[in-house]
Amino acid sequence: MNFITGKHLSRRSFLRGMGASVALPMLDAMVPAGRGWRDLAAEPGGTRLICIEEVMGSAGSSPLGLERHLFEPLTIGRNFELGPESQLLPLEDFRDYLTVVTNTDCQMAEAWTPEEIGGGHNRTTAVFLTQSHPKRTQGSDLFVGRSLDQLHVQRYGQEMPLPSLQLDTESDTGGGGGGYHAHYAHRISWASPSEPLPAIRSPRVAFERIFGQGYSPEDRAARLETRRSLLDRIGEEVSRLRISLGASDRAAMDGFLEDVREIERRIELVEARNSSGEERALPEAPIDIPDSWMEHMEIMFDLQVLALESDLTRVISFKTGRDSSSRIFPESGVLKAFHATSHHANVHDVIYDYQQINTYRLSAMRYLLEKLRDTTEAGVPLLDKTAILWGSAMGDPNVHSNSRCPLILIGKANGALEGNVHIKAPDGTPMANAFVSLLRGIGHDDVHFFGDSTGLLPLTSPNHTGHPATGISRTGAA
Repeated sequence: MNFITGKHLSRRSFLRGMGASVALPMLDAMVPAGRGWRDLAAEPGGTRLICIEEVMGSAGSSPLGLERHLFEPLTIGRNFELGPESQLLPLEDFRDYLTVVTNTDCQMAEAWTPEEIGGGHNRTTAVFLTQSHPKRTQGSDLFVGRSLDQLHVQRYGQEMPLPSLQLDTESDTGGGGGGYHAHYAHRISWASPSEPLPAIRSPRVAFERIFGQGYSPEDRAARLETRRSLLDRIGEEVSRLRISLGASDRAAMDGFLEDVREIERRIELVEARNSSGEERALPEAPIDIPDSWMEHMEIMFDLQVLALESDLTRVISFKTGRDSSSRIFPESGVLKAFHATSHHANVHDVIYDYQQINTYRLSAMRYLLEKLRDTTEAGVPLLDKTAILWGSAMGDPNVHSNSRCPLILIGKANGALEGNVHIKAPDGTPMANAFVSLLRGIGHDDVHFFGDSTGLLPLTSPNHTGHPATGISRTGAA
């Protein structure tokens, strides 16, 4: 552990033991004499950033979806109104944290040459956070652009124990069609235009990455042999630190460690269930991958909150599926494969089936938002200190359109996001314009362009409130 004095605890303190390393949450003992919680909470670069890709666009971007407001709110500005069939209804309780952005395009994912036609699935994922057009290649000469999350890492994440964390929910096998390298279809984070960052699908591997344990097969086998939990391995350090902490800090540390132990238990239960010999819904998946998509999402969200709470990292990217996935989501009420349903052929009943799947998938976000709202740092909910970027570089998946793509910015981002507002962009506005505004709001004052941006798309409410979302261009876009 790193102590500055006998009474002051470093913000970069770790509990260590037997290959484990656990960063602590913010404690009173970490506040230097003469400074308050609020001073530390407002430090530059303190905004957390979570980028979540939703593949295959939205039923709300189809002609019927636009007409029936299946994604786009009924009104623009503050206190927007949602339609009775809106995909956003599961997040209604969090409207004060929602900045809904509609009618933006990701034209960098379009085919630019005849040879690129048919490669849409492989371009959209790479375009989402880069807003740049991928070079068509299956060799090592990959090229697209540095992603938005890695711009934040470059400026504010280099001193973090874990500069960024990349997570996934599906296997990275397959992809690479249309003359494109498979990395374009599987990677949303790019450290440079030619350097895609691999993502972790396994909850066990993610847990071990976050808590500083070796996660080679040999390391994992050794831990299984001893059957000792993470907290057992750092128990001596915990006991020693507890003696020097005040009552409130002891309670905060104990609560955090119990959360760590609970997620470890959840992973262990999944592994036990999947190794029991019972038939699995995902027979090809490793034993620590839940058969339930929602359970997998919740575990990955738990891990993200722990990583942010301990300030181990401030930047996370999360890919929640594959464009070409044939997965079925029975909990949505639709027993049809994801990708097949996305190609709805403008059949109304099939569009509504896809809408049900979309709504179910977005409802998983409630779990993350509740966790971030209920977890505080310096007396402020993490949700107020975080910018969550959720969206897709695809609009209507039936025709692989990259226009009118769904985008939601969630959280307050330390004041950069207003919340409870629907921003409808003028026709032809690049999604990258919203990204420039977000970047400038979270400390990148010198960023004037990103991807194919043409200016700023203000993320605060226009002067008028509650006007119908008719498609009329609003003022304020640069």
